[in-house]
Amino acid sequence: QVQLVESGGGLVPAGGSLRLSCAASGRIFSIGVMGWYRQGPGKQRDLVASITGGKSTNEADSVKGRFTISRDHAQNTVYLQMNSLKPEDTAVYYCNAAVQVRGSYVSANYWGQGTQVTVSS
Repeated sequence: QVQLVESGGGLVPAGGSLRLSCAASGRIFSIGVMGWYRQGPGKQRDLVASITGGKSTNEADSVKGRFTISRDHAQNTVYLQMNSLKPEDTAVYYCNAAVQVRGSYVSANYWGQGTQVTVSS
């Protein structure tokens, strides 16, 4: 009923920048918290940054000052601007959103398919 489609990943040298986008579509009534997670090789999936409907943000300590999360309510889209990238930022980045679909009284968590970010040293 809801699809999250990420874009913007790729290969970038250390110190470079990338901007990830995630667009939600489908039978959406409202979207609450949206976030970005990442999973490196052999590691668990960890929260990178999240943003509420009121646009309050939370970032992992490892990315504070380098990554910025933002959202566009009208477009049901969340962005992750990543600057000063490091090799340790290499991971698959996943978009997550708490979505209330039309006709439902509760929200459910939805995930995107993931986009690869590779930072070369």
